[in-house]
Amino acid sequence: MEKAILNETANSKVEFFTTGDGVNIAYRLDGPAHAPVLMLANSIATNLHMWDGQIAELSSHFRVLRYDFRGHGESDVPSGAYSIDRMGRDVIELLDALRFDRVHFLGLSFGGAVAQWLAIHAPERIDRLILSNSSSYLGPASQWDELIRSALRAESLNGFADMFIGNWFPAHLLESESELVSAFRDMVLRTHPEGLAGTFAAIRDLDLRRTAALIDRPTLVIAGRYDTVTHPSHSELLAATVPGSKLVVLPTVHLPNIERPSEYASLVIDFLQA
Repeated sequence: MEKAILNETANSKVEFFTTGDGVNIAYRLDGPAHAPVLMLANSIATNLHMWDGQIAELSSHFRVLRYDFRGHGESDVPSGAYSIDRMGRDVIELLDALRFDRVHFLGLSFGGAVAQWLAIHAPERIDRLILSNSSSYLGPASQWDELIRSALRAESLNGFADMFIGNWFPAHLLESESELVSAFRDMVLRTHPEGLAGTFAAIRDLDLRRTAALIDRPTLVIAGRYDTVTHPSHSELLAATVPGSKLVVLPTVHLPNIERPSEYASLVIDFLQA
């Protein structure tokens, strides 16, 4: 049975609910209670604060729900491999706990994989769908097996932080690491190695290339022209697979919400309010 409990940390708006398999998941709500709900799902190795720069604008239109994946942020870190099915179920159980029947859903990177799973397996819970800098398949499996081994035996995640930061941001932001980029580095370093490895396993086993064709929700696909993690070709495949979807390519790397926050927020709001 899911349950929602208030975190009693001073000045904190983070709350927790417990999944059916006993994992505490951190989440946060912002915006007016009467507004349509927009749920946000993050990139791997980040937490719900990756959306901080968009919350003021988004919460003026929506009740914004964001959360930490299992193994990330303030959520619990179960050991072993995770699956896209279980991580999708985490969302459904959270929506049930909050009594939200339907939500708009925006997933970026791995969050977009969770978004696809939800739209395929629980379409009645999704109103409009945004798949940002995401993919339906990121094989081969062997590369993820190596990353799992590396994460579990690493003495620190500094090497992974360098890898993620190098993939997420354009050169001009990396030349003199800003406070913003440092905040993302800190998110990676605060991620538990078992949480990282567990999510790598979910990505390893992910293949929604055929079932994405079952998505029947109004869908916006956002790509980064210079994205080397989920190359624009991944977004093009998604847009070609999801019936009636719209593709927008922005001149960014992997985190367009960071590189072009105003343009990104406007794109999201315009689509959701269409």
